[in-house]
Amino acid sequence: MKLRPLADRVVLKQLEAEEKTKSGLFIATGAQEKPEMYEVIEVGPGGMVDGKEVVMTVEKGSKVLVGKYTGTTVKVEGEEFSIVRQGDILAIVED
Repeated sequence: MKLRPLADRVVLKQLEAEEKTKSGLFIATGAQEKPEMYEVIEVGPGGMVDGKEVVMTVEKGSKVLVGKYTGTTVKVEGEEFSIVRQGDILAIVED
């Protein structure tokens, strides 16, 4: 099954949390903080949204930062994804 977002929506997959501190100590799984960094899996086509033209600027494969409680979480074939509007993405992470 494949998720295909509509309008200005973006499908994201959360990146893994850090398992070690900078000093080399391992963090217990329950104590790991979920990162707000995601990978873009699919991007909607954009178009007219609420009477305004929306041009999609994020691309599939990009890494992005999203607010902690943003979007809708869905589970598809055992994998968890978040669906957000492009306007809810705070920044694109460039390497």
